[in-house]
Amino acid sequence: MSPTAVIARIRLNPYSRAVQRDLRDATQMHRTVMRLAPDNLGDSPRRTAGLLYRVDETTTASTLLIQGDTIDPGRLPADYGHADIKDLAPMFAALRKGLAVNYRIVLNPTKRERLPLEHKGQRGRIIPLSGPDADQWWTQRAADAGLQLHVLTPTNLAPARPRGADASAMRHSLIRYDGTATITDPDALTQAILTGIGRGKAYGAGLLSLAPARTA
Repeated sequence: MSPTAVIARIRLNPYSRAVQRDLRDATQMHRTVMRLAPDNLGDSPRRTAGLLYRVDETTTASTLLIQGDTIDPGRLPADYGHADIKDLAPMFAALRKGLAVNYRIVLNPTKRERLPLEHKGQRGRIIPLSGPDADQWWTQRAADAGLQLHVLTPTNLAPARPRGADASAMRHSLIRYDGTATITDPDALTQAILTGIGRGKAYGAGLLSLAPARTA
C-alpha cells in the first residue's frame, strides 16, 4: 500500500497576535499545530496523526510547514496566514535508489550521558550536540534513513523553550541542515519522512523536506 500524507505550507501573517505568540513560545506553537489534527486520537495524538512541523524563516517572511495524515487549515486562528496543501503521494512514488536530492531538516541532535558503573541501572541526562559532533550525528541518522549526504550546511537556530506549568523544563537546541544527498534506500527514506528524525518533534524538529537536485 502506497504511503499517504499531506503537507500544508502556511505563509504566516506577521501582524497576527497568535503568530507572534507562537513564534515566541514553542508550547503554544505545538498546540496550534495540534488543532489541525482530528480529535480523539488517544494518548499520543501527534504520533497517531503523523504530525511534524517546521518554521522556515527569512529576513522578510516566516512559513510554517505542517505534515500529517490529514490536516484541516480551517482550524487555524483567524488571520493566522494563508495555507496551501499538497499531497505527498507523487513524491513518495518518485523516490528511487540513486536519485540526487536537495534536502532541508531542522534537528535536535543529542546523546545520552554515560554514567559511571556505580550508577548502573540509572539513565544519564540528554546532552545537546553542536559543531562537528552534531554534523556526525546527522550524517549517521541520514545514512540510517536511506540518504548518503554530499553537502551539509548547518545553521544554528534559536532553541525551542517550552513554557507553561505542564511543559518540560528541557530546552531543545535546534540546528537546520541544508544540502545535497543521494537516495540509497527508498523504503527507509519513506519511513523517515513519515515519522521524522530525532528528538524534539513536538517543538519543530524532525521534518525532512526533499526536492530533486538539479544536474549539470
